[in-house]
Amino acid sequence: MRRAIVGFRQDAAGDWIADLACGHVQHVRHDPPFQARPWVLTEAGRHARLGLELDCKKCDAAEA
Repeated sequence: MRRAIVGFRQDAAGDWIADLACGHVQHVRHDPPFQARPWVLTEAGRHARLGLELDCKKCDAAEA
């Protein structure tokens, strides 16, 4: 299920986490070659992605 990003924060390891509109969270790592998300490394990049929708696996599981 697609849910909008409403904010960002870092976990204890320093990895970025997206706060989703549904209340769930999702890591948004820049970990080439597996995930290319260089935008997560800058404040401007993260701010530009507010409102972007990600697939929320927890919402999907709740509907199943």
